[in-house]
Amino acid sequence: MESGAGGNLTAASRPCAPLGESLTMPDRKVKAVLFDLGETLINFGKVSTTRLFRQGARLSYDFLREHGQPVGHFEWYCWANLLRLRIRLALSNLTGKDVDAMALLRKVGTRKGVRFNPEQWRQFAWLWYEPLSKVATVEPKTSETLTSLAKLGLKLGIVSNTFVSGCSLDKHLKQLGILDFFSVRVYSHDFDFRKPSVQIFKVAAEKIGEVFENILYVGDRVDKDIRPAVKAGMQVVLKEAYTNAGKKTPDGAWRVGHLAELPSLVENINARVSAN
Repeated sequence: MESGAGGNLTAASRPCAPLGESLTMPDRKVKAVLFDLGETLINFGKVSTTRLFRQGARLSYDFLREHGQPVGHFEWYCWANLLRLRIRLALSNLTGKDVDAMALLRKVGTRKGVRFNPEQWRQFAWLWYEPLSKVATVEPKTSETLTSLAKLGLKLGIVSNTFVSGCSLDKHLKQLGILDFFSVRVYSHDFDFRKPSVQIFKVAAEKIGEVFENILYVGDRVDKDIRPAVKAGMQVVLKEAYTNAGKKTPDGAWRVGHLAELPSLVENINARVSAN
C-alpha cells in the first residue's frame, strides 16, 4: 500500500477564520466508505461485450417466446437491440446522462405489444445482464472485509456509473452475498448526471449522511473516480485494476492492491487524526 500524497489527504483546504476567532481543525475521521462497482467491488475484466450481448439477447428472446409475447426473427431482434443500445450509449457520452436500460427495454417492448407485469419486466432485464454477471468475480474474503469495515462503525455505500437496471445490480450483489452491507446505492441512470460530476458524489454523501471530509471513496478509474473525489474533498483510494495499469496515483490519494487492505488503512487514518 502506498500514498500518492499522504500529507495532502489529511490536510484539507481550510477557510480563513475571521479576525479574533480561532480556526477549528476539521474532523477528518473516516465515518463512511463509498465504493465504485465495476473493477472495484466486482471485477468483470476485459470481456467480449458483443458475445455477452448476444447471449443476453438469446435468453431474453426465449423468455419472450415462452410467455407468448410478439417476437420476430432472432437475428433481427439481437442486432436491432444492439444498434439501439449503442446509439443510446453514444448519446450518453454527449449528454453526460446514462440511459436507464430497464426503462428503455420497457418502452420499446410495450411499443411492440409486449405485456408483462412488473416482476416479469425485472426478470426480462435480468436475463440481458445475466451473462455478464456469470463472468464477474469478487476478491476472496470480500464479505469479511466489508464485515470488518462495518465493525469499525462505518457506513457503506455504492456510487456507480451504469445503464444496467438497479434491480439487476441489486440481484447480482445479493447473489454475491454482499447486498446487505450497502444501505446506500447510487446508480447514475437514476439521475441527469454521472461521474466525474461532483453532483453524484453530493447525492451519495447526503444519502449516507456524512460530509465529504468524513468519507473514504474507493474506485478504479483515475479520471472518473479518483480526481473528482479528491476535488470534492473526500479521502480517496485507487484500487488497482486493468483500468489504471501503468497510471500514476494522483496527488491526494492512496493506492491499494486489494480491498482487504482497507480496514487497516481506515484504522491508520483515524488514529492519525485522533493523534493530531
